[in-house]
Amino acid sequence: MWTDVVDLNDFYRSALGKTARQMIRLEIRRIWPDVRGDVVVGLGYASPYMKQFDGEAERLIAVMPAHQGVTRWPRGAANRAVLSDDAALPFPDMSVDRLLLVHAVENTEHLRALMRECWRVLNGKGRLLAVVPARRGLWSRSERTPFGHGKPFSRSQLQRLLRDGQFDPTHASRALYIPPARWSWLLHAAPAWERIGRKGFATLGGVHLVEAQKQIYAATPARQARRVMRPRLLPMPQPVAGRARLKT
Repeated sequence: MWTDVVDLNDFYRSALGKTARQMIRLEIRRIWPDVRGDVVVGLGYASPYMKQFDGEAERLIAVMPAHQGVTRWPRGAANRAVLSDDAALPFPDMSVDRLLLVHAVENTEHLRALMRECWRVLNGKGRLLAVVPARRGLWSRSERTPFGHGKPFSRSQLQRLLRDGQFDPTHASRALYIPPARWSWLLHAAPAWERIGRKGFATLGGVHLVEAQKQIYAATPARQARRVMRPRLLPMPQPVAGRARLKT
């Protein structure tokens, strides 16, 4: 069940949400240090983690599922967020270089269809990065955060899901070793918690980050009995300068 976009906005504006965003964003950057010239799409509620790619990626688009709702992104600039069915993404085949899934895998009711769509839109060298609550982590047990909603995964379950979706997992790590508490002194110590956690308590991270590459050789196109209509992103028509007004 999808978390409402208003609740997600409220969380990421809180002190705890800002800390979680910072810790996860740093780990995403370690996995994707260079996205120059790439088309990067965020699916679910990935916009808090995409700003770091602005000015580097060729294009950034945040896709938010219809059952979750959509909010304008980024603030103060041209909107790059769209509303879409998570089982019918509005992109042509093999048109995306990087696909970032946040608050998506654990919430969708159409997991198999979602993974199939991810496979379809990624190009031959495309990379997928899934950020998913860890089943044994503290964050998946706290309903005060979005990571405590939906279905958490173990690392092996997430890797199996990706392999079943015709992806090859290439990297796995964790983030959010800090407990999901709102104490200010604890939040200020978050970077130290992350350093200590990665070195000595790797299994206690609150979220899994698993990167995978699309399998081309394993593709087996499914036969369709009927034509499937998919939404497309279309430019809005611009007003024609000098057009005469209708008289009333």
